[in-house]
Amino acid sequence: MADELFNACGYLLDRRVAAGDGDRLAVTGVGGKLSYSALLYRVQRTATVLTELGLQPEQRLVMCMADSPEFVNLYLAAMRIGAVPVPVSTMQGADGLAELLRDSRARFLAVSPEFAHLARDAVADAPELTGVIAAHGADVGPVNMPVHDLDVLATAAAPRSEIYPTTADSPAFWLYTSGTTGNSKAAMHRHGSVRVVCETYGTQVLGIRRDDRCLSAAKAFFAYGLGNSVLFPLSVGACSVLEPAPAKPDLVAERVAQYGATLFFGGPTFFANMLRAALPPDSMRGVRLAASAGEALPAALYRRWTTQFGIDIIDGIGMTEMLHIFLSNREGSVRPGTTGVAVPGYDLRVVDDAGVDVAPGTPGTLLVRGDSAATGYWSRYAASRQVFQGDWLRTGDTYVQDADGYYACLGRTGDMLKSSGIWVSPAEVEDRLLAHPSVAQAVVVAAPDVDGLERPVAYVLLQSAATATEEELIEHCRSLESFKRPRKIVFVGGYPTTATGKIRRVELRTMAATVLIEPVATPQEIG
Repeated sequence: MADELFNACGYLLDRRVAAGDGDRLAVTGVGGKLSYSALLYRVQRTATVLTELGLQPEQRLVMCMADSPEFVNLYLAAMRIGAVPVPVSTMQGADGLAELLRDSRARFLAVSPEFAHLARDAVADAPELTGVIAAHGADVGPVNMPVHDLDVLATAAAPRSEIYPTTADSPAFWLYTSGTTGNSKAAMHRHGSVRVVCETYGTQVLGIRRDDRCLSAAKAFFAYGLGNSVLFPLSVGACSVLEPAPAKPDLVAERVAQYGATLFFGGPTFFANMLRAALPPDSMRGVRLAASAGEALPAALYRRWTTQFGIDIIDGIGMTEMLHIFLSNREGSVRPGTTGVAVPGYDLRVVDDAGVDVAPGTPGTLLVRGDSAATGYWSRYAASRQVFQGDWLRTGDTYVQDADGYYACLGRTGDMLKSSGIWVSPAEVEDRLLAHPSVAQAVVVAAPDVDGLERPVAYVLLQSAATATEEELIEHCRSLESFKRPRKIVFVGGYPTTATGKIRRVELRTMAATVLIEPVATPQEIG
């Protein structure tokens, strides 16, 4: 029941130690390793530090930190005392960090050494901030407020064994997202949401086991990465392999071998990068399953990756607003090119513009309902009403359900384009381009032609050392209906991405605004 005591820190950590997992490894990686008992002791001491510094229940602690044992420590300790940890993107500048400090009205900012320089510039413009917590010896330098060395304070602190009396509905943590409505806003999550995602996707779809070791290319400030690296492994007594450095294919392969990862989490862009890096087939030896989210995984990319490495990928979709994945393929029953079926505990609908359910085979906007939904956006009334619609959450994605109940993503609702008066799914065109052996990635967006009508344009990244011409790729798309074929191919060396690795299609649409009307960029005519 909602009024029963429940604390996510207790669920993830104290419960595991009480179950006999104290000697098991909880976290490992280049930042060090901790058993469950050692992590609990550190969290208990850090909880004392935070309390003595004056952090109150429901006050915010912004965390600009690399994936490390100290990230996990501070995240859990803050929830333990009823405060609200707010992990934020480590890819933004000082101005962006200052804006989030002001928006969240944070009382403290925690930084790891890699991002201490951001704190120096950001804190001066955050009037409600009262101090900086320097983790792992971060050198923040001179700032206009106290800087607290966490290692020094925690060493002298007595462990706080008690847990603040939160309930499942108490505020637990926030995650910032641009989500479906543009500007950054904080999705507010309950303590109970942690248990929901762990016991639905974590156990029933991912099938995480106590002997698993989890390695995620997505960082823990991102909802997807937080589940992969913290929530799921700790919920069952497994181990998280934490990597503070930006994920790169060769580094991931090195960490898989070094720390014995058995579950690997990435996104379509990263899986494509691994293929472009030409890693040997045994690079991921020991990994029993991979998971993908963030964007739809094209069928051709799935087949290339599984063929190269011999490891299955279960593609799914989640949202920061839902905390983690609510629609996914299953191990052993993957249908490439689809996002699978509903995760147990979640309900799905596909609706038209009037909010009426559509028949299978008819595209529409995907709605989801489940107990891991955020309670809303912090201080964003209009945006909350737009996305959180009663029991249902509007995803902003266009989906179609087939007769067998599998869902396929046709793109963000705003990414759909209408060519020759007919709706075109970018994903369908991209999948066809990816079937060409020279193509590593393809992103299709709408571009106006000389008459101002929308036409498909493809931004293509080739495989390493591969060659292909525009004419060759357009001809390769000849099997598509004429209105779906790209009017131009633009070759690129990379894509603009968000902090969480998603491709910024809006920037590509801006870039495409003139490619079909400039004389030098006129593509060959397609009939």
